[in-house]
Amino acid sequence: MTKLVNASAPLRMRDLAIAERPREKLLRRGPSALTDAEVLAVLLRTGARGTSAVDLARRILLSVDHDLHELARRQVSDLTRISGMGRVKAMQVVAALELGRRRESATHRDRPCLSSSEACFRYLRPRLGDLAHEEFHLLCLNRANELLAAHLISRGGTTGTVADAKTIFRTALQHGSVTSLVLAHNHPSGQTRPSTADVRLTTKLCRAARSLDLHVLDHLIVAGHRYYSFADNHLLEQEE
Repeated sequence: MTKLVNASAPLRMRDLAIAERPREKLLRRGPSALTDAEVLAVLLRTGARGTSAVDLARRILLSVDHDLHELARRQVSDLTRISGMGRVKAMQVVAALELGRRRESATHRDRPCLSSSEACFRYLRPRLGDLAHEEFHLLCLNRANELLAAHLISRGGTTGTVADAKTIFRTALQHGSVTSLVLAHNHPSGQTRPSTADVRLTTKLCRAARSLDLHVLDHLIVAGHRYYSFADNHLLEQEE
């Protein structure tokens, strides 16, 4: 007797050919051969009641419009709102994304040279790009534009944070060989353009830095995988 298949029923993992199951496919063809949903399915290991791991992974991706940068910003509490996602599965996904961030930042441990906005962004992206709240960071550089230290100055909410000039310069002057500074903060909204308050703050800090024989090389706004550079847009030249 021929068995009828319900075309609308969710596809179970055992319905797939062995070579097309995510784990077997990874072993045979390597991780780059997997789709985003299949990579997530390997992380999840199992699906939920009536849902395969691949279908659950697709559900997760659909919740962020298939934007992996947006997925990287999700917390455990966000992921558990998705049907079929318990805390353990949510923690597995969040931990894997955090490992990716750490791998990205691990290449910058040995005094990177931050002589361009792009180099600064590569350093800052793993630290600021996926945050759901605003933070203000300070990078202290020597004469060769090598990073001496990176400091978190303040942490705020989703729409702003306070950057106190006294705290910034007191922190910078802890490093005897510091000559230049890079200012940075993030916009969780994804908007890269600086606000009027951002421009005013940059003006104030550039003037204060000159009085201390320090030079502000740039102020970067990090918004996900994009950024805005005050230096590239000639918004620091007016302070010279």
